[in-house]
Amino acid sequence: MSVPALNRPALSVVPDRTEERIVDADVYRSVFRRHAAGVVVITADAGHGPAGFTATSLVSVSLLPPLVSFAIATTASSWPTVSTAGSVVINFLSAEQHAIAGWFATSGIDRFGEPTRWSRLHTGEPVLDEAPSYLRAQVEHRFAVGDHCLVVARLATHTERREHEPLLYHDGRYVTATPNPKAHHA
Repeated sequence: MSVPALNRPALSVVPDRTEERIVDADVYRSVFRRHAAGVVVITADAGHGPAGFTATSLVSVSLLPPLVSFAIATTASSWPTVSTAGSVVINFLSAEQHAIAGWFATSGIDRFGEPTRWSRLHTGEPVLDEAPSYLRAQVEHRFAVGDHCLVVARLATHTERREHEPLLYHDGRYVTATPNPKAHHA
């Protein structure tokens, strides 16, 4: 039995002066350095003291129920805490908070020591006092994915302390968004 040929239009191929490359670790890093991402600090405490790390992997997953996800390396110093914590706080950073982002991205230091200003929510989670807004979330799933763990959390509460422009990470450095005056809001 022969399969009939599908009548598909020919694809137009745009000439490209580059060649395809296998995605290895260097290519992966290079590609994602050019992808701007929002910066947050995720904090938690599983009963052994606060832990936290800078993340650019926060993703909105579901509206109903309200779920987010983020990734953390299983070799990260915060992983033992995040691997067992029942809840986390997602601290959003403002455009001028490069230092906090850098501090929580530095390994081998006491991230909750000076100069970090932090406190505990009434539910016990550590929160950054200078974060302009934060979400408290209950961890629902942890999935081992490559050398990371993907954490899915259900949003419980939100606190907005002040309006702010977001801090972004792009091309290996912290940057701010520049509004385009010609852009229209949808």
